[in-house]
Amino acid sequence: MGAPMETGKKKMRRFSGYRILEHWGIILSTVVLFATGLCQRFWYVDSAQWFILKMSGIDNVRLIHRCAGVLFSFELILHIAIAVGGIARGRWGPSMFIKKGDLQDAVHNIRYYFGLEEHLARCDRYDYMEKFEYWTILVGGVLMMGTGAVLWLPTFFTRVLPGESIPAAKALHSNEALLIFLINAIWHIYNAIFSPEAFPLDTTIFTGDISRERMLREHPIELAAIEGVEVEELLGNGHKEAAAVKPRPEPGVP
Repeated sequence: MGAPMETGKKKMRRFSGYRILEHWGIILSTVVLFATGLCQRFWYVDSAQWFILKMSGIDNVRLIHRCAGVLFSFELILHIAIAVGGIARGRWGPSMFIKKGDLQDAVHNIRYYFGLEEHLARCDRYDYMEKFEYWTILVGGVLMMGTGAVLWLPTFFTRVLPGESIPAAKALHSNEALLIFLINAIWHIYNAIFSPEAFPLDTTIFTGDISRERMLREHPIELAAIEGVEVEELLGNGHKEAAAVKPRPEPGVP
């Protein structure tokens, strides 16, 4: 995490330039994979047949799908290698690992929504929802990579695997692709665009910057560690700062 910087509102560096490029690469490769993969699964739909014809036939669609799959596999392997290497060398902590506290945070937030807690759960660098989404897509991506390789080179893999592995890989590849698509389309896009906290768009992954106010609200444990203070002290100061900058109402405005 970099040092704070002033640009109107106080902002902090959350993601590096590499993470921004990585995110763009994942977006582009997955969009191509979804477009070329779903039209093959739902080939009987008119829009899928139109898309296949526009791509000059099913052979071209399959070729593009496989090339995008190779790119996605490279991005996935590189992501895992850099993450493991960074943790092993002590450059960063295993912030995406699921811990007992994540379940406690989920229960805490449920209680908060029912009015049984005074505040939302106080989270570190990533909260339990971000971890769930991350691991669902990561594990699904590894499964897609493996089953895609089996479907691409069936004669090679059936030298060591039983013949039943081919239809099994087809079912896993197709259904997991649909699951990842729905997670991206419903969960991730909602949280990044349409949720009240992010609307009209959460730009953090595109700019790398996040406001200190949002850090205080969503990641107070991480912010406290960065600024070298206790969480309770940080939250107390945050409330005082918010009250201090609260605008006065204009005459005649309640």
